[in-house]
Amino acid sequence: MRKTVVTDKAPAAVGAYSQGTYAGDFLYLSGQIALDPATGKMVGDGDPAAETHQVMKNIQGVLSSQGLSFDHVVKAVIYAASMKDFPEINKVYASYFSGSFPARCFVEVSGMALNAKVEIDIVAYKG
Repeated sequence: MRKTVVTDKAPAAVGAYSQGTYAGDFLYLSGQIALDPATGKMVGDGDPAAETHQVMKNIQGVLSSQGLSFDHVVKAVIYAASMKDFPEINKVYASYFSGSFPARCFVEVSGMALNAKVEIDIVAYKG
């Protein structure tokens, strides 16, 4: 079974993608950047920690719209504009989890949409 997720609790898709897609009991979220869902504008003024908070709030919005939480996340990929921002990003990211952490990758990339400093995509398991 495949089902598309649409919610106003996270930024609307602005391209040929969906906020999330179920494949059975797994929910795959598209990468989130620090867009405010209400305004569609970037938040954080280029501060990686502030951007990460907004990214995690956006992810939380999609998860909660499906009756899920960060406890359901089994995999995350963090894309950062610079590896030097790892400590700040990691600290904020970790604060959204209780108990054990999901599997994760952290990679530096050369550019992201709207000059974002952080983008995160996740996979959650509903089962």
